[in-house]
Amino acid sequence: MDDATRERREAAMRELTEQRDNYRKKEGMSKGRRGLVIVNTGNGKGKTTAALGLMMRAHGRGLKTRMFQFLKHDTAKFGEHRTLDVLGLPYEGLGDGWTWRSKDLENSAELAAHGWTLARAAIESGEYDLIVLDEFTYPLKYGWVPWAEVEEVLRGRDPALHVVITGRGALPELVALADTVSEITPVKHAYQAGIGGQQGIEY
Repeated sequence: MDDATRERREAAMRELTEQRDNYRKKEGMSKGRRGLVIVNTGNGKGKTTAALGLMMRAHGRGLKTRMFQFLKHDTAKFGEHRTLDVLGLPYEGLGDGWTWRSKDLENSAELAAHGWTLARAAIESGEYDLIVLDEFTYPLKYGWVPWAEVEEVLRGRDPALHVVITGRGALPELVALADTVSEITPVKHAYQAGIGGQQGIEY
C-alpha cells in the first residue's frame, strides 16, 4: 500500500470511528408510511435515472407504481422502457420529443396539458403507491400546466402516495412544497470530451 493510500485510510478510520461512537438515532422520527413529494432537479445527468431507481425499489417492496413522461413521445423505446415492459410497470409517453426539436410548440403545450389530466386522474384514483412525473418541471416552468392546480392536487392527494417529479429548473414553489429535493450538479460530462450518447447509458 502506498503512503498516500495509507494516510487516507488511517484518517478515514479515525473519522468513521468517531462517527460511529457519536451516533444517536434522531428522536421523534415518524414510523410507518408517509407519502413524499420528491423532486430531482438541476442541470446534471441522472434525474430520470434516480426516479427509475425509486420505481425499481418500490416495485421490489410490492408498491404499485406508474410513470408519466411529459416530453418523451408515446412510441419511445429507450432502455428504461424495455426494462419497464419486462417488469410489467406502466408508463406513458405524453410529449412529442425534446422541446428544442419541436416543430409545433403549441401542440407540445396541448400535449402537456392533456398529460397532466391523465396524471392527475392517476394521482386522485387511489390505485397507486408511487407516481413519477418525469420532466414535469418543464410544463410547469413554461406555464403549460398551472402551478396552482398542481399544488392543490399534491396537497390533497392520499397521504400515503409518493410523487416524484424530475426535470431542470424546478419552480421555487415546488421546491418549497416538496419533502425531498435533490439538485444534480454537473461536474464533468462525456459530451464535453466529444463522446456522444450511448445506448444503455443515455437512452
